[in-house]
Amino acid sequence: MHLLLVCTGERGLCGPFNSTIVRLARERANALMNEGKTVKIFCVGRKGAEQLRRNYEKQIIEIVELRGVRVLTFGHAETIAKKIIALYDSGGFDVCTLFYSQFKSVVAQVPTARQIIPATFEKKTEGANGATASYEYEPEEEDILTELLPRNIGVQIFRALLENNASFYGAQMSAMDNATRNAGEMIRKQTLQYNRTRQAMITKELIEIISGAEAL
Repeated sequence: MHLLLVCTGERGLCGPFNSTIVRLARERANALMNEGKTVKIFCVGRKGAEQLRRNYEKQIIEIVELRGVRVLTFGHAETIAKKIIALYDSGGFDVCTLFYSQFKSVVAQVPTARQIIPATFEKKTEGANGATASYEYEPEEEDILTELLPRNIGVQIFRALLENNASFYGAQMSAMDNATRNAGEMIRKQTLQYNRTRQAMITKELIEIISGAEAL
């Protein structure tokens, strides 16, 4: 069973920001379901939930809205992480994938999918003659991992929320800038058309007055 944790914005007027994240999650969900896998969706953000509800209403198990939150804190991510971990402990899913928009710049936001459960680690290649080290842990490794792994999930969710927030404002600024530019261009064209029409009417009236005067 797969859980898709989809993080989007709470508002629109931000161009394709929300739809690109939803599209990536939708593609993953369709691919998994075509393989015969069970898919569940956990939505963080109102806009993503609205779009996913159209086709995956039965798969959505919970929606968390952060509308009205002025400053995102780790507590918001920790609350979501606890729900995810509780669902995992109860056997609700086997694999959890996090979807969010990675912030590159004001004009570039990259929709990203990252597996957070089970944890994935990059493989490091060691030299043939590399020295090996022995480590002793206090407390035991299991005790450390029991504390750190849930916190790691919360940190990754918090990072996704912060990246999403920055990406949202960047996308919204770009969208509003484009809208302002397009509105200015539209006003310029309409003003030019209005002036031409007014000038044509004035010229027509002058021609009629001159023609009437010549007829007298």
